[in-house]
Amino acid sequence: MNVQLPETFHAKPFLKWAGGKSQLIPAIEASLPKDFKQRKSLSYFEPFIGSGAVMFWFLQRYPNIKHAVINDVNTDLTHAYITIKKQPASLIEALKSIQDNYYSLPTEENRRNFFLAKRDEFNKRLLNSLNNTAIMIFLNRTCFNGLYRVNSKNHFNVPFGKYDKPKICDTETIIADSNILQRVTILNGDYEDTLKHATENGFFYFDPPYKPISKTSSFNAYAKDIFNDEEQIRLKLFCDKLSKKGYQWLLSNSDPKNVNADDNFFDDLYAGESVYISRIKAKRIINSNSTKRGEINELLICNYKY
Repeated sequence: MNVQLPETFHAKPFLKWAGGKSQLIPAIEASLPKDFKQRKSLSYFEPFIGSGAVMFWFLQRYPNIKHAVINDVNTDLTHAYITIKKQPASLIEALKSIQDNYYSLPTEENRRNFFLAKRDEFNKRLLNSLNNTAIMIFLNRTCFNGLYRVNSKNHFNVPFGKYDKPKICDTETIIADSNILQRVTILNGDYEDTLKHATENGFFYFDPPYKPISKTSSFNAYAKDIFNDEEQIRLKLFCDKLSKKGYQWLLSNSDPKNVNADDNFFDDLYAGESVYISRIKAKRIINSNSTKRGEINELLICNYKY
């Protein structure tokens, strides 16, 4: 289903996602190699795809990217990308059916019960990829704050969000995303597996689960396995491997100095002559007290000068 959309309509994330990077795109663009747009037959790699905000932007902003490889450890998420790529029409039909049923429910209690029934159905993991993706998108659009969170049993556990008529079926976005995904290889596994697909002119962007910088900001449970400090160190070693093979990479992460000026975790971890760390402003909620929320620093780390 490769449908021509108006030129003004852009592919964008089909899910709401904690830690989405849309607001960092201007800083990411400013941090790219100077000759990025002039390179021919460029390949793009994003080993922690999440909502795909950066990937969708890259593939529309830079037509010289001929192919992309994305990966995530979250099987439900990668199956959603595959479904949108290969079965957009069927997915739209399934979402419209769910949306019509949801809109017809007369009370909040009815909608809550419908949500809980769909959540239980999703957590049984007995659905085919198409229906699993449809329910995943429904839950994402109707749960509290549009979060995606699972527990240690890989059960989605976000409560009901009390929305009367959320946009469950976003036909235009699904079509636009499907068109973009035709030049994307979708992997489901460990991020290091992306190296097997790397081409000579490959560029890597990493958006791993962020290192928590406060007790109230420890949200990286979109997969049942925890991405702790040991995993952050393993990722750094993988970046070293990429550098040795001649690949350029850019990585974003939290800045522990927001809450402790003496915390040099990433400054020490990525110390070296060929690695560059910059601090950029971002709006993040790092405190349960709304009066203490606002702009904080995030890190962009890369292995090239720009």
